[in-house]
Amino acid sequence: MEKPTKLTRRRFIALSLLGTGGMCLLSRCMNPPLSPWLFITVREANLLDALVEQIIPSDEWPGGRDAGVTNYIDRQLASHYARLQEAYRKGLLAIQETCTSRFQKRFEDLPFDDQTKFLKIMEAGKMDGAQWANGFDRLFFRMIRDHSMQGFYGSPRHGGNKNNVSYKMMKLDYPVIIGQNRYNHKPDGK
Repeated sequence: MEKPTKLTRRRFIALSLLGTGGMCLLSRCMNPPLSPWLFITVREANLLDALVEQIIPSDEWPGGRDAGVTNYIDRQLASHYARLQEAYRKGLLAIQETCTSRFQKRFEDLPFDDQTKFLKIMEAGKMDGAQWANGFDRLFFRMIRDHSMQGFYGSPRHGGNKNNVSYKMMKLDYPVIIGQNRYNHKPDGK
């Protein structure tokens, strides 16, 4: 027969920590992993991947998706473009609702050519539906187009242009960012 062990303060703390750790581990297993994105959801990221790939399609060079443009947009929406969060949520939802009602598919599930046609109508400002009122279709298209270009051609330090893909494509060395020009350059050479 085993002799009962005395519950010391040290043993109590050790058992408490072990129990707490087990509960934390169990709750982590029960809950789905957190989104890898700062602002957008996983579903919104899938849609944005399809949109940026339409705007900057892959050819012999990686397109918007592979260049990390969605990552750039997400990072900017979580910081510098926080004022545009509501517009992005509204626009992405409007795209999915329009595609679901017209095609019974999500935008990213449409064939590439159908996605192109959809975006051309959006760019022209000819989308039907209350969610596109007051030119929101044209405005949202321009916003995504502009942010895609920024993410593709900008500095990788902002989350896009993965592996300097656009710099390599244009045969540019990694640009040195000087910032404010504080050199005392004098036109007469003095």
